[in-house]
Amino acid sequence: MQDLSVETLLFAFMLTLFAGLSTSVGAALAFFSKNKNYTILSIGMGFSAGVMIYVSFVEILDKSKDAFSQLYANGLIGESLAVLSFFAGIALSALIDHFIPDDVNPHETKSSSELSELKPQIESSVLKNSSLKRTGIFTALAIGIHNFPEGFATFVSALDDPSIGITIAFAIAIHNIPEGMAVSLPIYHATGDKKSAFWYATLSGLAEPVGAIVGFFLLFPFMGEATLGITFGMVAGIMVYISFDELLPAARVYGNAHTTIAGITIGMLVMAISLIAFKLV
Repeated sequence: MQDLSVETLLFAFMLTLFAGLSTSVGAALAFFSKNKNYTILSIGMGFSAGVMIYVSFVEILDKSKDAFSQLYANGLIGESLAVLSFFAGIALSALIDHFIPDDVNPHETKSSSELSELKPQIESSVLKNSSLKRTGIFTALAIGIHNFPEGFATFVSALDDPSIGITIAFAIAIHNIPEGMAVSLPIYHATGDKKSAFWYATLSGLAEPVGAIVGFFLLFPFMGEATLGITFGMVAGIMVYISFDELLPAARVYGNAHTTIAGITIGMLVMAISLIAFKLV
């Protein structure tokens, strides 16, 4: 990994903070947007998936293999360890999902009709179902748990390669927007308090920079080729899991097959151009 100056650490942290705070954008859109056409959101989530899938297989998994190759002359051993780390990242994400109830799991996508039903149509509908507040709060906690590994993935990627970090942060930011909606709408419907709902959504997103900091300080004392190999492999696995388990199904719900594949293609193209451009500089 490159020399970790204060400027490099601050830049990576700010990218992670930007990605996390996009939950606030989702909350704001849920309150003020009257357009129920989620086509752009569908394309955006497909874009996020395209970015993360492409960079995981083309760049980050290769970094894991390269790190392990510095320790083992036999390339097969290094590649095998990278693959094991990759699937360990998938297993970690799946384990987190397993212990979160389906009704508050951010990976259980809400359709546009379900989202619109959460918006109170008349003042008397507020507090009609007090269990919605519990749903919103537990959804915020669930999203916060999910955001820990996502924040670490963004942070580590930015530390190693700023161009990749920027693109991944942007992709994570897009996929956090509907999560902000999932937190804010139930709380707003239960309490009628936009500020409270907004801050719950914001706090759930702040788990990303917190996850980045905690993960970094836990691993920094042990930072070496083996740690880097494991970290990059797991980061690739986490991002692939997020893409297939959350982003692609959500893109289909908010749009259709065509908007989804359009987003995926654009995301992969942007990531490919970014990688090539960075190597030419």
